[in-house]
Amino acid sequence: MGAEQGSVVGFPGWTWLFGFLIGSCIGSFLNVVVYRVPRGLSLSEPKSSFCPSCRHPLGVPDLVPILSWLALRGRCRHCGARIHPRYMLVELLTGALFALLWHQHLVQAFDPAKAVAYALASATLVAIVFIDFELYIIPDSVNAFLALVGVAWNVWLYASGRPEATTWGIPSALAGWIVGTVAIWLILLFGRALFGKDAMGHGDIKMARGIGAVLFPASALMSFGLAVVAGAVLGALQVLLRGRGREDDEASPEDAAGYEPESYASIFRSGLGYLLGIDILGLFLPGLYRRWFGEEPEAGFDEEEFQVEPTMIPFGPYLALGAIAATVFQGPLWSLVERYQVWAGLK
Repeated sequence: MGAEQGSVVGFPGWTWLFGFLIGSCIGSFLNVVVYRVPRGLSLSEPKSSFCPSCRHPLGVPDLVPILSWLALRGRCRHCGARIHPRYMLVELLTGALFALLWHQHLVQAFDPAKAVAYALASATLVAIVFIDFELYIIPDSVNAFLALVGVAWNVWLYASGRPEATTWGIPSALAGWIVGTVAIWLILLFGRALFGKDAMGHGDIKMARGIGAVLFPASALMSFGLAVVAGAVLGALQVLLRGRGREDDEASPEDAAGYEPESYASIFRSGLGYLLGIDILGLFLPGLYRRWFGEEPEAGFDEEEFQVEPTMIPFGPYLALGAIAATVFQGPLWSLVERYQVWAGLK
């Protein structure tokens, strides 16, 4: 028998399997997002998925989540080219996250709206992890979707009369939106002031805004703390595994002649634009985006010009991983925080 929230009985415990199946299917769609969106390709044309090597349309035997990759041993059925393990990992990870969220919010408790909101947010963050790890960018449309999930979740909370809809006298999603934007924007600002270099990508600021909108201020800040720890440990490991691919006397892009960090005027103007959501509106009103940010909204990614320096570490994936952890393990993490407060005499 499932748990109860009020008089509503949750689903039986075994139904987490449905969460896994739904999540793995969503993961299959995320693979399309991860490949197409940063490259400026349409999600609807071509309608069928295709092999990245031979471009042959894929059929049912190629598209069964997780099982197709295993059965075909990571090879294209048509040309024999290697299919990256990422495709299976995205499906497996998304399936596992949906199973956990199903168990938490549909079995242990019964809160379908929260299950849907957190599942959509987690799926978006999974896409961000794999896009940013590969290409060091986060598409504006993906960040915008994450923020809008948070806004929709907050609207539902207000419609349901739930107290968590409000934080500090304003909508909780708005409070988180502000906290997320300002927290990461300050890293960019202080990095520029202290080191004279660009310390943070703008995509990270937009993602933090979306994380705040979904998780609300307190949990968002906790996720940022988790991201810092993960970035310090895993980022250092990433650099070591990649190896020092250049000589000591070879200049980094920041040391190259003609390199100029972002101006303070641009940093302040962009930060205000993100707080006002102008980048989101600009996806529908490109002229507004161009006037405010002085560039075109979301162009396709040019893989031929992309080069990764050995010491380049994208912070976005760690922000996303921290947010995923704070979403899926929110209860246990807050329990640990409360225990620490008691131990430290703070509570």
